[in-house]
Amino acid sequence: MWFRNLQIFRLPNPGELTVETLEERLSIHPLLACASAAPSSLGWVSPRADGPLVHSVNRQWLIALGVEQKLLPSSVVKQHVKDRARLIEENEGRRIGRRELRDLYEMITLELLPHAFVGKRATHCWIDPVNGWLSIDAAAPAKADELIESLRKSVDKFPLSPLKVSQSPSSAMTGWIAEGKAPAGFSIDQDMELRSAENAVVRYAKHPLDGEEIPAHIAAGKIVTRLGMTWGDKISFVLDDKLRLKRLSFLDILKESTEGQAENEEERFDLDFALMTGELARLFDDLLAALGGEQTPD
Repeated sequence: MWFRNLQIFRLPNPGELTVETLEERLSIHPLLACASAAPSSLGWVSPRADGPLVHSVNRQWLIALGVEQKLLPSSVVKQHVKDRARLIEENEGRRIGRRELRDLYEMITLELLPHAFVGKRATHCWIDPVNGWLSIDAAAPAKADELIESLRKSVDKFPLSPLKVSQSPSSAMTGWIAEGKAPAGFSIDQDMELRSAENAVVRYAKHPLDGEEIPAHIAAGKIVTRLGMTWGDKISFVLDDKLRLKRLSFLDILKESTEGQAENEEERFDLDFALMTGELARLFDDLLAALGGEQTPD
């Protein structure tokens, strides 16, 4: 269990949550099979096969939102609409207007949905009630919003708030590059994106970031919006201007620390989850310090 992306939130009152309460609330909204005429269905699934909805290891919790979605390409629907419209025009000797085409599109979509293939996916969420973190393994904000909305429907008044820091990630990353110095505990890798107020973009991928043109870009007003970094020689990632961690990679030196300690797949899963969450909690502390600390509520 290794997360690939992180969207991070705060749990202001984590002590009010318990595994038992969360399990009970999520079990009311399980994932059900997608109805024949419905485009999608979502609900909670076990992060482990046939396990509880809340998987707990060392007071760290893992939950998963499952989604079933009908796979109905718009090109297929458009072709059916086109064929149906042609038949109507030929049989009735008239042209179809835009509104009727729109109604025809909706009608044919409903007709085809029962015959569409069903795709399945799951979005995982790590809850750290000890340190007050909630982290979602999702690169797209829409998937994180989907999970949060489902969580708030399942758990009334779920204690969740955005993570706010004293210094914006863009300002901090631009400063690190301008000074040529990474914050304590981190090193800077070879991936970066700079963006101007006019939305002009310069990207570096696997490229040394010590070229003379980079200070010129910053002097011209561009700011760093993405930066590849490595924490403690253990975890590499790309930090973006929304305080999201993308392309997480847990380096071999970290994974090898538990090599040979698990007797089966279940133990391996729990060891990996405990190792991942423990290291990420420490990474979060160092990242907050690098960004001037957490912003105190008004």
